[in-house]
Amino acid sequence: MQQDLTSTQTNHWPRVAVVILNYGTRQWLEKFLPSVLNTAYNNLEIVVADNASKDDSVSFLKEHYPQVTLLQFHKNLGYTGGYNKALSLVTADYFVLLNSDIEVPSNWLEPMVKMAIENPNIGAIQPTILDWNNKQKYEYAGAAGGYIDKYGYPFCKGRVFDTIEIENTSYQSPGKIFWASGACMFIKASAFENSGGLEERFFAHMEEIDLCWRLHLHGYDIMFCPESKVYHVGGATLNKAKPQKTYLNFHNSLAMLAKNLPKNKVLQVIFMRLVIDHVAAYKFLFEGKVLHFFAVARAHLTFIAHYKKWIQLRDPKHTQTDLKDLPGVLNSSIVKEYFISKKKTFDSLNFK
Repeated sequence: MQQDLTSTQTNHWPRVAVVILNYGTRQWLEKFLPSVLNTAYNNLEIVVADNASKDDSVSFLKEHYPQVTLLQFHKNLGYTGGYNKALSLVTADYFVLLNSDIEVPSNWLEPMVKMAIENPNIGAIQPTILDWNNKQKYEYAGAAGGYIDKYGYPFCKGRVFDTIEIENTSYQSPGKIFWASGACMFIKASAFENSGGLEERFFAHMEEIDLCWRLHLHGYDIMFCPESKVYHVGGATLNKAKPQKTYLNFHNSLAMLAKNLPKNKVLQVIFMRLVIDHVAAYKFLFEGKVLHFFAVARAHLTFIAHYKKWIQLRDPKHTQTDLKDLPGVLNSSIVKEYFISKKKTFDSLNFK
């Protein structure tokens, strides 16, 4: 019979710190922080790390939630720098990186803790991420776990490009994935440290995929935990329609390939990725999204100008494994499958 984590002595179970990075999202803290505080797990610390917000987030927290650990930074360090600094100041066995615009049920954390205890090789875990506005539907940023194709394009079980599915019973088995969403990532503290933490040069976007890739290269597993469910508003920090998001996604994706691919694969894969990105850029242009077209061009030019820097960041000891040999990798082009073969859902990919 399994023990109830909430009914045993606090010090018998791993210490978990839920860390929420805040930058001007007082409205989401007010709305969703109470659900996090209602988490049914005793050995827990709730931390809000404030990235120099210009709204009244800090005064609101101090007045209404003195039980929350508040970390204040003197400037906006971005998602990557903010979390790296926050986690360096927090002591726990496991961290949860949690967006401020996520509502959690009281029993959301326990299944991930149990999974981690039962599988010591786990580095990170992602719960089911559903849309807060439509709780029967997956949410864009993670859905039922993250995957990647051989050219570094990410997709999810339950979300391929902009096709988002209703929660699917066939996706509800636990298993290995390639990446866990940064919107809600449960991660072993020692694994975070051993793999080097988040890439601060990314500032935001693709950083969780880069981190999970390095976790794989260091021998850790990334798992999907269907028993745990959270509800995400999405797009609260950097609106999906903004060209800056397009720039960061395209640039950081290329940098991630340069950092993590085996030496003999880097140029081949990046060349093909640049070709496919050019097609995406002209698609933006034909759709009238001129600023997004230029965002892709800027991403490519910036990456090429700093290519040597990204290559020099490679860890020769941990970049020998071919991408196709890692869990959660589609040995094909998701762009081809989606736009040419018209395979719009994860099921239709016949992914193995």
